[in-house]
Amino acid sequence: MQRQGRSAAVLGAGLIGFDLATKIMRSEVLDCALVVGRDPATLGLRQAADLGLATSADGVSALVDAATRFDVVFDATNALAHAEHAEALRPLKALIVDLTPSRVGKMIVPSVNGTDLPEHGDVNMVSCGGQASVPILHAITRAHRIDYIEVVTTAAGLSVGRSTRLNLDEYVDTTQDAIRSFTGVKDVKAILNISPARPPATFRVAMSMCGEDLDAASVQAAVAAAAADVRTFAAGFEVTACVVGDGRAFVAVEVTSAGDRIPAYAGNLDIINSAAIQIAERYVAAGTTGAMGETP
Repeated sequence: MQRQGRSAAVLGAGLIGFDLATKIMRSEVLDCALVVGRDPATLGLRQAADLGLATSADGVSALVDAATRFDVVFDATNALAHAEHAEALRPLKALIVDLTPSRVGKMIVPSVNGTDLPEHGDVNMVSCGGQASVPILHAITRAHRIDYIEVVTTAAGLSVGRSTRLNLDEYVDTTQDAIRSFTGVKDVKAILNISPARPPATFRVAMSMCGEDLDAASVQAAVAAAAADVRTFAAGFEVTACVVGDGRAFVAVEVTSAGDRIPAYAGNLDIINSAAIQIAERYVAAGTTGAMGETP
């Protein structure tokens, strides 16, 4: 049975953090108790306050020293800071949902291993490209032998905040590690393009694969099923291409945001935040005791 209003905090008041806060406000089982930044002039903090949310500019210490017990803490800062944050937050015994590409905690993709949650501690949401590609690639590699995977992610420059730009190397490395872990394929390459185009480009992930005995009908069925699973929490997830032939497969997806406080083209923010909310809500539904599930 779900418990209403479990206390959640957002650490980080940039593009990702503010959108997270608005999504938590829509949740039937999470209560956004605090939004934390480091600069009181941060736009995200001001916007959160305008929505009536409690805010602080004291960084992670605001969570550590708070009188409130947080059941879930979302870290939407940067990969370099997350290890320090995870250590500081450990005594809270909360689920720490890491939206940075830090590789500190267990990597989670909701439609693949999203029921395999700890009682508390650190889970990592990989990256926006990982959340968009892993469900598709996992589904294909369960049915077919794949020897090489290349994933090219394109995001609009206006949707990529300062923290993400600081973490470009970590983003690529973490996305590659996640694809290897969830598919078993060792030869993996991930590429991130930040597009300056105007109007801004819709978030897109293109996946190219080489393998054996790739059957078009089988691949297309696997892709369609995986996409349907993702759309249960990220409605703007759409397959725009699925081509199979001569030992190769190409799949492209686009993700548009649900609106909220971010523009439609910022599907990169929407998919990782929607995945994070899905995991937090499952954690609450499991009674914060965790649940057994399939691991990659």
